[in-house]
Amino acid sequence: MQIEQRYFIPGEGWRPSTAPALGAAADWVLVFGSRERVADARLFRQVRAWYPEAHLMLGSTSGEILDTEVSDDRLTVTAVRFAHTRIRATSIRIDEVADSFAAGRMLAERLAAPEPALVFVVSDGHFVNGSALAQGFNRRLPPGALLTGGLAGDGVRFERTLVGLDALPTEGVIAAVGFYGDRLRVGFGSSGGWAPFGPVRRITRSEANVLYELDGRSALALYKRYLGELAEGLPGAALRFPLCIWTPDGDRTLVRTILSIDEENQSMTFAGDVPTGARARFMRASYEDLVDGAAYAAEHCVRDSRIENAELAICVSCWGRKLVLGQRTEEETEVVREMLGTQPVITGFYSYGELAPPESAEWCELHNQTMTITIMKEIE
Repeated sequence: MQIEQRYFIPGEGWRPSTAPALGAAADWVLVFGSRERVADARLFRQVRAWYPEAHLMLGSTSGEILDTEVSDDRLTVTAVRFAHTRIRATSIRIDEVADSFAAGRMLAERLAAPEPALVFVVSDGHFVNGSALAQGFNRRLPPGALLTGGLAGDGVRFERTLVGLDALPTEGVIAAVGFYGDRLRVGFGSSGGWAPFGPVRRITRSEANVLYELDGRSALALYKRYLGELAEGLPGAALRFPLCIWTPDGDRTLVRTILSIDEENQSMTFAGDVPTGARARFMRASYEDLVDGAAYAAEHCVRDSRIENAELAICVSCWGRKLVLGQRTEEETEVVREMLGTQPVITGFYSYGELAPPESAEWCELHNQTMTITIMKEIE
């Protein structure tokens, strides 16, 4: 596996400015940036000219990760050439949130054979129900295929997110790449660091990923009461206080974060499902908790995959973590580097949701407020 990286800074240009070495030999290129940067046709044409034969996978972000650096308005480019691994890429555009499950199932059907070692997804983060998307993939992907990725971001604006595959990114797009071959080793880790507080409540009225009532009362009004003066910054302010929900069997918890609010209907739309009848509780975290969570995610990557000296690490971390960490955000990318060692090239983005299996499960779920890491290595 050969990897090279470069990035674009507005007003300064590309760094490094020299021509790329991989060129037409590159197979896969990850392009992350702010909504304005990834939608810039001039920048897209430049990347395509550098890598004419590669699949370009683009997503808007709430922050870009390149090595341990975190930026807010760059365009980062990570190009990969595989020696022994085949890839296949596909995408779909949906017009209704209700189509999320069918979209995941259809994309999985396109990539299911021959059995992939990994499917990596970058999805619209404002228009797609991430829970339903993951369930659709789970329905059709063969056992043993790892599914990871994330939902595109839009900073604090929560207006629209953009994704593209071999084309300028647009709204409503879900892009997926499958990786095939017995010489590819993959692993993942996902952890949060958030702690619940306050009473356990019951979701008494919801529809898919739209929450109306907790304990028979307006969920939005309750949220505003907890946030106090911060409520003026909704929906972004709610990222500081995500919702923890217990799965119906009560064995696991999932974290859900808000995408938008509706004052007229007194509702909140989350990145994933918030099922009626489930128990729920507010959450919060300190700087140290979040950095420890990132360290655990990296440790889990190495420990469970048994991959030594990974070559590529893709970090997808939630925008809510970045909001809380503020100027200390790079502490979580630095601890990932410390845990993974000096070998892997690190790229990634801050998202509106993360896709990965729960720690002890083989199926994928949508997570919020986590650091999720996918590592890859080819063996000779």
